[in-house]
Amino acid sequence: MAMKAESLGCNAWTYKADIGSLKEVQEMKAVIEKHFGKIDILVNNAGINIDKLFKKMDQDSWNRVIQVNLTGVFNCTSTFLDHITQSKHGRIINITSIVGQMGNIGQANYAASKAGIIGMTKTLARELARNKITVNAVAPGFVETEMVRGIPDNVKEKVLAQIPLGRFGAPEEIAKAVTYLASDDGAYITGHVLSINGGMYL
Repeated sequence: MAMKAESLGCNAWTYKADIGSLKEVQEMKAVIEKHFGKIDILVNNAGINIDKLFKKMDQDSWNRVIQVNLTGVFNCTSTFLDHITQSKHGRIINITSIVGQMGNIGQANYAASKAGIIGMTKTLARELARNKITVNAVAPGFVETEMVRGIPDNVKEKVLAQIPLGRFGAPEEIAKAVTYLASDDGAYITGHVLSINGGMYL
């Protein structure tokens, strides 16, 4: 990804961290400050899934998904909030999911984490508006990612049958929405959850 960005003339750099660990996020911040200085825009995009029916779900599966998907948003936002509040172009964009809006069989932990992100987004939008910071969320439906490609074909067919537009989304479609919310054109939007799901959830 960094190489692709650099091929477009951008200065890109990657750093590996477990965002479920506040210590690792703080270490990441120190390295980012050294390479780039302060940030203006934070996109909370990391997420995992460990799917099981609720009656078979163990506490480790529950805790790990919540730790990465929801606590990770807390860790990154709280760690970088000083940068963003000092910026004249402060933006926080959280990636939630259609599953956080409508639920899904076998994903109680994932749905809870993504629904929590929506609640956090709306609360932070109210709290940070005084600092001229916008806080929004993007809720993708089923998008052509590794996670979706791993779904068995017979299940994919059932999912596609529920999508009025009849196809999965493209990662670029999600990226363009994030770019819009991060731009000056999105400066008057805050506390919003932008659903990009082909009409699967209205």
